Amino acid sequence: MSVLSELRMKPSDKIGWGWDASVKSRLVLAAMVISTLLIGANLATPIYPILQSTIGITPLEVTVAFSAYVVSLVVGLLLVGHWSDHVGRRAALVLAVVIGFAGAGVFGAATSLPMLVLGRCLQGAAVALATGASSAALRDLLPHRPDWASRFTLLASAGGVAAGPVIGGLLSLLPDPSRTPFAIYSVVLLILLIPLLTLKARPAIRTADPASPLRALKPRRPAVSRAAGRAFWNASAVGFLSFAVFGFTLSLAPTYFASLADTSSRPLIGILAALVLASSALSQLMRVRGRHVVGLGLAALGVGVALIPVAGAVDSVPLLVVACVIAGAGQGVAFRMVFNEVSLRVEPTHHAQIISTLYVLTYLGSSLPVVGLGAASQAWGLDRSVAGFAGLIALASLVLAVRSLRSTLRRDSGVVATG
Repeated sequence: MSVLSELRMKPSDKIGWGWDASVKSRLVLAAMVISTLLIGANLATPIYPILQSTIGITPLEVTVAFSAYVVSLVVGLLLVGHWSDHVGRRAALVLAVVIGFAGAGVFGAATSLPMLVLGRCLQGAAVALATGASSAALRDLLPHRPDWASRFTLLASAGGVAAGPVIGGLLSLLPDPSRTPFAIYSVVLLILLIPLLTLKARPAIRTADPASPLRALKPRRPAVSRAAGRAFWNASAVGFLSFAVFGFTLSLAPTYFASLADTSSRPLIGILAALVLASSALSQLMRVRGRHVVGLGLAALGVGVALIPVAGAVDSVPLLVVACVIAGAGQGVAFRMVFNEVSLRVEPTHHAQIISTLYVLTYLGSSLPVVGLGAASQAWGLDRSVAGFAGLIALASLVLAVRSLRSTLRRDSGVVATG
């Protein structure tokens, strides 16, 4: 069945040639798509200082360009987050890669803020379509190991976001640093299309009404099943908070870190900006267990973020590195636990839709607070604004940590009383 047939939701009985990939190959391919798209969405992180000088944009406009991606991603999750349930995982991923290719081309050729915003919007739309599809594909491929499916999802996502700034910094050493990274990345996306297009796709998990198939693609009101209710809202709060930190590290942090380290090396700036995300990704490989893991992880997130302005005040790069690693590890452990709880409670037939809704609330954290931080930096300067931002994040982390620990103790006491 061709991708066009899948997108039209008109299955064909014709069996043609195709790559009958193993489960392992399909797992790798699903993870590669989302991680590659997220790499592309964050290639520009160490390049923003160049764009500020070449295009002439302010720190506030940098946050606007960054947030355009997030807004498009959030809107896209609402509009198309459920599509892969009806058109199939493969077709949704192919469409996401094509849109990502267009976004990379526009952003790489941008000569003005509107073009940057358009490129970022296309990148956001691509990630939105791939988020639900890749997460659901991993769940489909590991029906008896939903914990591993959620772990692979977070590892691919956090790993892709973390790798973006590092790869962008390295590629920016080539001639024409604001364009070359996106040209090379576009070639990678074209190569990624080859296995996707030759793959023998599995049928969609929820077939549409043959009489009016397009009705299945209409936007859905965000919904949360009763079974996943409490877990969903808990994960949303943790996600919103932690993605506010991610948004900072991917937008204004490169400028802040460059000043702290007194460097103009884009690879070094990219590495510093990626520390929180890389630490979060590596934490997905850790087998951390315990009733109080979420609370302790949130406390570590708060402590790590609080130490960032302290490192800036004393001009200590080693302290900055330690702060970022602590914050990332705490976020990764906490978010994995709450995300996994949601995945365990969601019905497979609604997985893409509900996980997309979760990411809507989560990604808002990397938009609204970051734009506020950009506006604050215009009024009071970057150093003071980062200190205030870190203080608010640390306070919110502490509140959520206490709430999580109290909830765990309450459940434990209930079990003891029942016993």
